[in-house]
Amino acid sequence: MSELPASSSQNASESAANPTPAPAGAGMIPGIDRKSAPPTHATTAPALSLQAADIYQQQTLVLSQVNFSVQAGEFVYLIGKTGAGKSSLLKTLYGDLPLQRGAGQVGGLSLGGLKPADIPVLRRKLGIVFQDFQLLYDRTVSENLLFVLRATGWTDPSKMKQRSAEVLKLVGLSTKDFKMPHELSGGEQQRVVVARALLNYPTLVLADEPTGNLDPDTSLEIMGLLTQIAQEQGTAVLMATHDYLIIDRFPARLLRCEAGQVTDLGAILF
Repeated sequence: MSELPASSSQNASESAANPTPAPAGAGMIPGIDRKSAPPTHATTAPALSLQAADIYQQQTLVLSQVNFSVQAGEFVYLIGKTGAGKSSLLKTLYGDLPLQRGAGQVGGLSLGGLKPADIPVLRRKLGIVFQDFQLLYDRTVSENLLFVLRATGWTDPSKMKQRSAEVLKLVGLSTKDFKMPHELSGGEQQRVVVARALLNYPTLVLADEPTGNLDPDTSLEIMGLLTQIAQEQGTAVLMATHDYLIIDRFPARLLRCEAGQVTDLGAILF
């Protein structure tokens, strides 16, 4: 990928328009059930927004005056060198770090002044896809999903089983529910992680280097899945990555963390 020209940068508060949907059949990948995805829903409220937000790691200011929003169904990359603040920004969005100054919201829930009791509510509004999977390796795929549902307040066993089956079908793993994680390939494990992220019908999926531990072909499969979820489920996706080959293959809007700032480099449509 050629270096991004400085002239393309604009203030992050100038949010880019939503990506236009891909043509019918575009971006299809084997093993994913497209029929199970509901049509993308239109909304005027952003899935995520930050206004004049300062991002801290303990007492250290990492990013200042962050302004951007992400709309429902929009896929956005978060790029920047190691230590530039990408992980701190993501942790602030899912409530692992407090938003100490400025304003922000995810799915209509304010990030300012979050109390411990608010964190489970926030986590039900978003899904998280980690680079290192973070599965429970002493439990089956199905049991991993049921664990998350119980932890986020689901109580009806039949509805829990139904939802687990739905997300596994969506990611092409309907026949793998009884498997232990170590019996799956790296790509299959990451699909389980994506399924887990979708359990609570999230407004937003945060993906932190989701292809970092995968081979190139499997990385393309996971990217096809994530972009398809944005386009067909109407779920916003914010993905941190260093992989410019992935960005070349799946172009979208870019936010760059650099020198304590977040700069919106604009929208590149699918």
